[in-house]
Amino acid sequence: MRSLVVRLDSFGDVLLAGPAVRAVAARSRGVTMLCGPRGEPAARLLPGVDDVIVWAAPWEGVDPPPVAEADVEGLVRRLRGRAYDAALILTSFHQSPLPTALVLRLAGVGRIGADSVDAPGSLLDVRHRRLPGRHEAQAALDTATAMGFRPPPGDDGRLRVLPPPDTVALTGDGPYVVVHPGASAPARAWSPGRCAEAVSLLADAGHRVVVTGGPGERDLTRRVSGATGVDLGGRTPPRTLAGVLRAADAVVCGNTGPAHLAAAVGTPVVSLFAPVVPAERWAPYGVPYVLLGDQNAPCADSRARRCPVPGHPCLEEVTGHDVVLAVRKLIEETA
Repeated sequence: MRSLVVRLDSFGDVLLAGPAVRAVAARSRGVTMLCGPRGEPAARLLPGVDDVIVWAAPWEGVDPPPVAEADVEGLVRRLRGRAYDAALILTSFHQSPLPTALVLRLAGVGRIGADSVDAPGSLLDVRHRRLPGRHEAQAALDTATAMGFRPPPGDDGRLRVLPPPDTVALTGDGPYVVVHPGASAPARAWSPGRCAEAVSLLADAGHRVVVTGGPGERDLTRRVSGATGVDLGGRTPPRTLAGVLRAADAVVCGNTGPAHLAAAVGTPVVSLFAPVVPAERWAPYGVPYVLLGDQNAPCADSRARRCPVPGHPCLEEVTGHDVVLAVRKLIEETA
């Protein structure tokens, strides 16, 4: 069976699809991942993925392309040429799989399944209904199971990536804590000042601190690192970042892709979690973690990209001392 797994949104979302991808791979002779540009690097890290198709959907992301520019017909031709027997469409709880299902139906995919609140008409062969409060990783695996793709024996259902490289040349010898100050949405980011405070206090507490960030975050990581942190801003593409996170004692970051990457390499997470989305669905999965941030703040469940409350109190009331205590707790628990 040739199978297609679809997850069209961000890096972290694709990582959360990993357990479902492995379940599909266990019962397929080839798995292709159809993902968006932001999710491509994560798709290439997932065990069980044999090929990746990148496509920017006009119904997904913060800046989707117009329908004409998306070349839906071109994607249909490409998928039809590969003659997939089955497709698993994975979406978040607030997204509809039906536009994607229509494209796959036009491409002649044999059997299509997804989690769908809306009545699918003839677009889905398997319509799954997720259980209330299910974590996104669990919900994806539940949908795969509903299609007959059960996890292989011995698979613990946790997040996983391909073995990352040794990164000691970047981080230096000895234990360290990672602080990742950036986030894909401003509402999910702790302020640079608070991050810098945490780096300084972690260093005072005896921790060596490594600060990570993407190519566009070099100014941020430089500021946050200060005189004590090891600044790796712009120097850690996804596979390298996986290696840096794997060797860390703990990772301090917001609800963003690196939190899920840390979970995928088995590293505990201090999660600065703005409640704009529910923690029960998006918290670090399968690893020890400490959740910091007011989960009952007025912005809860708003899905806001920018905090609608002046001063961003849900995160700004968290202090560097809170982070030091959380890191200590995780290290003691996992020693």
